[in-house]
Amino acid sequence: MPWSEALGRLRGAQKRAAGVSLYSRFVNRPMGRFLAATSYVVGLTPNQVTLVSAAFSFGGVAVLALAGPSWWAGAVVWSALAVGFAFDSADGQLARLRGGGSPAGEWLDHVVDCAKITALHTAVLITFYRHPGHFDTGSDAWLLLPLGFLLAAIVTFFGGLLTEQLKPKPAPGSAAAPPSTVRAVALLPVDHGVFCLVFLLLGGGRVFLWGYALLGAAAVLYLPLFLGKWFRELSRPAGAGAGG
Repeated sequence: MPWSEALGRLRGAQKRAAGVSLYSRFVNRPMGRFLAATSYVVGLTPNQVTLVSAAFSFGGVAVLALAGPSWWAGAVVWSALAVGFAFDSADGQLARLRGGGSPAGEWLDHVVDCAKITALHTAVLITFYRHPGHFDTGSDAWLLLPLGFLLAAIVTFFGGLLTEQLKPKPAPGSAAAPPSTVRAVALLPVDHGVFCLVFLLLGGGRVFLWGYALLGAAAVLYLPLFLGKWFRELSRPAGAGAGG
């Protein structure tokens, strides 16, 4: 199958847009579609694409933790994380193009995602600890910031993943809920792609600190909203709300 045909098939095999932020819908998924088509042509498997995603993401984490905080380091970190996030979208799209994924592939994808979230906030903690003068953090209490952000991010990730596993699947052929632009905008502060952008401010010291803190506050504030929504969805009787 030529690249153009693969790309065309992927356009018609996208996940539902409901509940997805504007960044993921209009930036990350299209990038992932391009990478999935390219991966298909060169013969990569979905698991190999997942590992490519991990290589970029953990490369960015390593630069964040080990290099001194600077504008160039921030640009490298953002680039690596953004490309890794695009490949994270590409592995699932490639699996659908090839006729469906496998439980092992889905397991690998989720394990890499969980490790990426944990490592990324841990790297922020390390750079705060190593360079307090750059970030103007006069107290070790600032080290609690990445720990709190990590807690909110991990619980959100696990809660959403578990909800998808436990929720009844929609009936085949059922109409998809129309995407809400308001919801897509509201989800931007907790989108991973938007979060990656904050690392472009790494060289700014205090500017990065406050940008990271604002996104951390958003993660903490959104968490109970997500948990409440997911609990209500799982508390509905089977079949409730299903279209006839």
